Amino acid sequence: MKKDKRKKGFRLGYDVHTQMQLHSLMLPGTLLMLTFSIVPLFGLILAFKNYSVIEGIKGVFTSPWYGFQNFKVIFGNFDFARMLVNTLGINLIGNVVNIFMAILFALLINEIANKKFKSFVQTVTYMPHFISWVVFGGIVITMLSADGGIFNMLLLKLGIIKDPVVFMAQPQYFWAIAILSNLVKELGWSTILYTAAISGVDQELYEAADLDGASRVQKMLHVTLPCIKGTIVIMVIFAVAGIMNNNFDQLYVLQNSFNLERSEVIDTYIYKVGLQQLQFGMAAAVNIFKSVLAIILLTTANLVSNKLTDSGLF
Repeated sequence: MKKDKRKKGFRLGYDVHTQMQLHSLMLPGTLLMLTFSIVPLFGLILAFKNYSVIEGIKGVFTSPWYGFQNFKVIFGNFDFARMLVNTLGINLIGNVVNIFMAILFALLINEIANKKFKSFVQTVTYMPHFISWVVFGGIVITMLSADGGIFNMLLLKLGIIKDPVVFMAQPQYFWAIAILSNLVKELGWSTILYTAAISGVDQELYEAADLDGASRVQKMLHVTLPCIKGTIVIMVIFAVAGIMNNNFDQLYVLQNSFNLERSEVIDTYIYKVGLQQLQFGMAAAVNIFKSVLAIILLTTANLVSNKLTDSGLF
């Protein structure tokens, strides 16, 4: 009995020592997360206060309570409905296009037999992800320029247009430009999870499909896709939950005064109101609205997924 107690005590001490080592390794990341993700949440209190930036940090505690006035001002803004439509439209259409193309591209990559060529394709398609939107957006703007832009030159050569089109100054083209440019930049990176999921599919299933005379397309549809259904469901749920979060860098770079009607989204509005106009209370109120809506969307998407596919986050 004493021997068992000694072993148990030794094991407990060993576990504590091991856990202390692991937590010490996690400590820098934990501190960063607390500093930049948890502590700033206290600033959301500004959404319910009449805060002025000249009051400084002290004003966060001493400024008078403002109730829901900041929310009333935001929702009463005649531009808010337009910004909400732009946010939802760009994200909803963009997510549908990106998820579909990422899955299709991952399936096509999986069909490449030559490993060196496969690695080359993956590397080339991953590279644009690491280019900042300041640079990539500049490339997009240059290519769409009416003065020597490659797209205008091509359309003129083909006789599709008679005069150059200033694409970036036409609001009706902005959604398509934003969605397609993001697709080009992020397509390769978006396929990583799908490619990893496909690599885990049991090869015996493909062999059985070959014995049954299945074609490549049939194997994609009836073997590969069902096996990666869980990954697809999770990515769709994440996409729905993040539907209120636009790619701020991209939209801010591509935005100008001419296309503002279709390019102004909630994220760019928060930046302009919060940092340029220093109305932190209104910016915090918009962020709370986004967070609440994101939670509702996440819960709804997960419930629908559990009902339809018996698979979800929780």
